[in-house]
Amino acid sequence: MLRDPFVLLYTEVSMRTGRRKAVLILTADERQRLASLAHRSRSAAALARRARIVLACADGTDGKVVARRLHVTPATVSKWRGRFVRERLDGLYDEPRPGAKRKITDEQVEAVVIRTLETTPRGATHWSTRSMGKAVGLDHMAISRIWHAFGLRPHRSETFKLSNDPLLVEKVRDIVGLYVHPPQHAAVFCVDEKPQIQALDRTQPLLPMQPGQVERRTYDYKRHGTTTLFAALNAQTSEVITQFHQRHRSTQFREFLDLVDARVPASLDVHIIMDNYSTHKTPLIQHWFAKRPRFHAHFTPTYSSWLSLVERWFAELTNKQLRRNAFKSVPQLKAAILDFIAAHQADPKPFAWTKSADEILASIARFAQRTSEIHAAQHLSRTTVTGH
Repeated sequence: MLRDPFVLLYTEVSMRTGRRKAVLILTADERQRLASLAHRSRSAAALARRARIVLACADGTDGKVVARRLHVTPATVSKWRGRFVRERLDGLYDEPRPGAKRKITDEQVEAVVIRTLETTPRGATHWSTRSMGKAVGLDHMAISRIWHAFGLRPHRSETFKLSNDPLLVEKVRDIVGLYVHPPQHAAVFCVDEKPQIQALDRTQPLLPMQPGQVERRTYDYKRHGTTTLFAALNAQTSEVITQFHQRHRSTQFREFLDLVDARVPASLDVHIIMDNYSTHKTPLIQHWFAKRPRFHAHFTPTYSSWLSLVERWFAELTNKQLRRNAFKSVPQLKAAILDFIAAHQADPKPFAWTKSADEILASIARFAQRTSEIHAAQHLSRTTVTGH
């Protein structure tokens, strides 16, 4: 036996056959790796047992003693010792197994995909796993696996609206530029109103969440009035300036702009990002901007109010405070909104704009091209059927 702090040589002689066993040598790195694997009894129990077998054999312990100590058979000790000698650490891992033969052919998978994309079931708008399985003669779980592999989700649907603004490119570059490279000595605000926020009260008491039971509320409600929230979100700091009004006409919008003017230091220019709501473009508002040269108005493209970050803040307000709450009066509704605003102002976290203008425009172009091709194919199909 060679005694060395980094290498241990151990040779066994089989008493029954007289054959000399293969030499077991551990390097320092292998010993460290084996010690680490030996402690993974919870996450990889079988692998940990194999590592302990090799370590015990490397320390000079007889195979039968190792078997009794680790509660395995001598054959198991011999197997993993030999595997380690031949393949080193890789030999301790399970070999890939072929598994059962495929029962679903490529032709069947192709038929499911094509049928999902190009047809609909009778009397329905989309396929379910069971209706498709019945149509093609497969189990519904097999249909689910095929759909998952190809990213098909017939049960889901989304909405979209392509902008027809002739200045789409210029406006996208303008607004994204304000987010990504804000001008110096200026503040960028996204301004909008959330109109007709309803004070809704449930008709019966709320059933709170319990172990094994989600929170439950009645589907119907009572209305107790509405309010409108004007908000200006600082794109760089995420701080907001807000004001309540009962209406959302240009007069109220001008009052809110006066508040923004008073809150922003006079030494800063102010860039206002707004959507194309008619209230934002009346002569009253145009005159207001004309009298204040430090204010610069930027309009989002038509049907593209998602470019305004304040819409994201409104979504947070709805999801975290309004949707699951109940209000018996408008003052109670306003108090809840003010609580949300106070919590946000205490720890404002700016929304990070990650898409460049080129990426947004390229995505819109791909979507428009795909829509155009689908419409052209549908028109060609109708023409072929009718002959006109």
